[in-house]
Amino acid sequence: QVQLVESGGGLVQAGGSLRLSCAASGSIFSIDDMGWYRQAPGKQRELVASIARGGSTNYADSVKGRFTISRDNAKNTMYLQMNSLRAEDTAVYYCNAYVLPAVAVLKHNYWGQGTQVTVSS
Repeated sequence: QVQLVESGGGLVQAGGSLRLSCAASGSIFSIDDMGWYRQAPGKQRELVASIARGGSTNYADSVKGRFTISRDNAKNTMYLQMNSLRAEDTAVYYCNAYVLPAVAVLKHNYWGQGTQVTVSS
């Protein structure tokens, strides 16, 4: 069984910073693409940033220049450094990963439970 667990959310004032972490655990052979998504109340879930195993990254236009995604393959962990936070960044942030479990031959897509980020203006 593979689990993704996010941490690092919380309440911060506009202009502040937070760092989210996503730790994958369980019977894992390898992890391919990973990403952070967010969902604000009444809105659809959207991609914030993604990172390939080799390190190439992709960002939503709304967070470019403010957020940085990274990963530590040895620790099966992904991070999202969020700077210059705005009220519109308020959402539940979810971790997503394509994982090849140790006993499988196909990758599976997993989601974390989400962590709340609230930015006060």
